[in-house]
Amino acid sequence: MLRRINDALPGLVGGIILYGAVIELVGVWFVSDKLSYSIGLWYGVAIAVGMAINLATVIYDAVASGGEGKRANRRVIARSLLRYAVVAVLFFALGFFNFGNLLMAFLGVLGLKISAYMQPVIGKIIGRFKKQDLMVLPDTAAGNNGAA
Repeated sequence: MLRRINDALPGLVGGIILYGAVIELVGVWFVSDKLSYSIGLWYGVAIAVGMAINLATVIYDAVASGGEGKRANRRVIARSLLRYAVVAVLFFALGFFNFGNLLMAFLGVLGLKISAYMQPVIGKIIGRFKKQDLMVLPDTAAGNNGAA
C-alpha cells in the first residue's frame, strides 16, 4: 500500500521502525523508568511514521495536480503547516498528561530524519546484493549453470 504513494516510502517507514528498535534496545537498559522511556520513544516513532506518510501524500497530490500553480502551492503549504500543528498538539498532549518521556518522543520523531539520511546508504547496500544476485541469474537462466 505504501508503495502506491511513493516508491521510497516503505524503506523510509522501515528505517524509522528499525531506528526505534535500535534506540529501544540500546537505551532501555540505562534508564530507571523503562515504561515511560518506551512509551515516549514509540509515541515519537508513530508520529514520525505518520509524518512520513503525510509528507508522501502531500507530495503525490502536488505532483498529481499538475499545473495548478499558486493553488497547488497554497495547498502544500497549508497541509505542511497542519502536519506540524498536529505534531505540536501531540507533543503538548504527551507533556501535559505525562504518560511518556517527552525527550524520547522527540528522539523518536528524529527517526524520520535519520531514516531519510540513511536511505541512500541502505539502498546502495541492498543494490549491491541485488546486483550480485542478478549477475548469477542470467547464467543459470541460459542453462549452462554458470559455466563459461
